[in-house]
Parts: sequence; C-alpha cells; structure tokens
Amino acid sequence: MSFPDQLEQIRSQFSSDLSSICSTQELESLRITYFGKKGLFTSFMLLLREAPEKERPRLGKLINDVKQTLLVHLENTRLRLVAEELHSQLVAEQLDETLPGKRSFLGVEHPVQKLLNRAVDIFSSLGFSVALGPDLDTDYYNFEGLNFAEDHPARDMQDTFYFPGGYLLRTHTSNVQVHFMQDHTPPIRVIAPGKCFRNETVSGRSHVFFHQIEGFYIDKQANFASLFSIMRAFCRQLFSSDIKVRFRPSYFPFVEPGIEVDIACLQCQSKGCKLCKETGWLEVAGAGMIHPNVLSKSKIDPEKYTGYAWGIGVERLAMLIYGIDDIRIFSENNARLFEQVAFNS
Repeated sequence: MSFPDQLEQIRSQFSSDLSSICSTQELESLRITYFGKKGLFTSFMLLLREAPEKERPRLGKLINDVKQTLLVHLENTRLRLVAEELHSQLVAEQLDETLPGKRSFLGVEHPVQKLLNRAVDIFSSLGFSVALGPDLDTDYYNFEGLNFAEDHPARDMQDTFYFPGGYLLRTHTSNVQVHFMQDHTPPIRVIAPGKCFRNETVSGRSHVFFHQIEGFYIDKQANFASLFSIMRAFCRQLFSSDIKVRFRPSYFPFVEPGIEVDIACLQCQSKGCKLCKETGWLEVAGAGMIHPNVLSKSKIDPEKYTGYAWGIGVERLAMLIYGIDDIRIFSENNARLFEQVAFNS
C-alpha cells in the first residue's frame, strides 16, 4: 500500500475513533496513539527514510498536512469536551453559573499598624531615623548589653521565651539600641519599632506579643530638657495640641535616672475614672538618661557622650485612642471592628 493510501486509511480511522470519544481522558489516550513519541505519525516519519530521496520532500509535506488537519479536529473536540465536563460539574454541584459572583470587600489597615506608622511619622518629623533588629536575639543584646546583670532582679520583670543555643525572643525593641551603638558612632538619633514577646498570661491588659517603639538619642549635649521636649512634642502631635503631659521618677536598669511619661486621661479629662484608676493620668512611655554602663559596653565613652532613651507600647496607645478596653481584640482579626476603627480615626 502506497504512502497516500496509508495516510488516507489513518485519516479515516482517526475520524472514526474521534467520533466515539466521550471524555478528555479518552481524548488524551487517542492523542498519544496517533501523535505521541511512539504514535502512528512518528512511525510514518521513520518509514519516510526508506522512500526515494527525491520523493521525501513531497511525502514529508503530505504527512505533515494530514497531521496538522487531524490536530485541528483533535483540539476542537477537546474544547467541546472541556466545556461539557465543566457544565456537568456545575450541575452536579447544584451551582447556577448565571448568578452574579460574590462581592469582595477591601481590607483596612490594622489599627495597631496604623498607629505604629503614625508614630513613626511623628518621630521622623522630629529628626529620628528608623532602625530595625532581629526578633530572635541573644541574651547579651536583650539583657546584658542593657545593664541587666545575670542575677539582676529586673530580669524577673520580663518573663522570656528561651530557645536552645542561647537565643530568646526579644522582650523589648531595646535590643536594637545595643546593635546600633556597636556599629555607629555618635551623634545617634534613632527609633526602633517592632514586635516584642513576653511569656505572660494572656488577659485583657497583657499579651504574649505586642508592639513597641524604642527611641534613643546620643550626643555630647543630650539632656533631660531635650528628652522632655521630644516626649511633649510626640504626645501633642499624637493626641492633641493641648494635652497635658507629666513626668514621674521611675526605675529601669538601662537608664539612670528613669522616668515615666503620663498624659491627662482622655476619657475623664483628669477628673478620675475607671480607665485611669481614678488618678486622672495615663502612662504612655518609660524613659530616662541612658545608663553609663550601657554606653561603655558598646565602646561609647560616657565621659564624652550622654544619651536618653524611651520605650512606648503601641497597643497601650491604641487602646487609649480607639477606646478599646481589651488588648486581645487586636489579635482576633475582627474585620468589622477594624473597619469601624478605621472609619472613626
């Protein structure tokens, strides 16, 4: 049988086989039979070597033309079967493809992240650069480099998540201060926003993770007057221009002397309420002059340079500003609440 006759026979057989196909799976088997690496058309191309050399171009073109025609029929059948199978699937799932799609909703910025960004913008406008550090760090950067001795009682104030190899989850973003001081020389004017982790019982007032903004300034003339000015400027830009700010003595191992920064209660206007525990004041930050030991450990001469630092809990600020009385709400992914907070802020 000649080449043309054999091709015509295959064409006829292919049409017959194709007409009986009922699924895409059967169609794929048919494709492999005719056009696979060991298919009929591959065998034809091998037989072409036995044809006279002068006849090969003509016969090759003939084989290819028939092959392309059959491939078109194959693809058309595939498209039809895919559509039929999709329709059958929709019917089986009792879906009405003519119904409109579900409405999608735009998300909103998380209240804590929104406030964190706002605070960073305020400090940036006051001349501070932003530095970041690792969440997983060593004891030295989280404690020892900040004047926490190994048996220092202040370590008990911060329950810590420890890991093998001497690593821990930072309990404050103050670890960035030690990293930065080791790699830079004064003047240094930096804030360090980020997550912190403490092994505490989750309640309405505390959580195992939260956000903090550490800030520190080191120079030859850094002093309390400058610290007070920065804290007042931040509070007045964040809350209101006429907010009352006060400073109280306090203790932190990495500053000496230490202070706490309070603002007049937003809810009762300093008259006394449940939120401020009848004091009329709300704590928003801890601060103080950087301890000379902290400077010395990072090779900064405390006789030549002074500095001040502060730490602000972002969730605490968010609770005050948004009127939320339970810190756990921030980690519950309540989209409706966050949308309402975004609308009102």
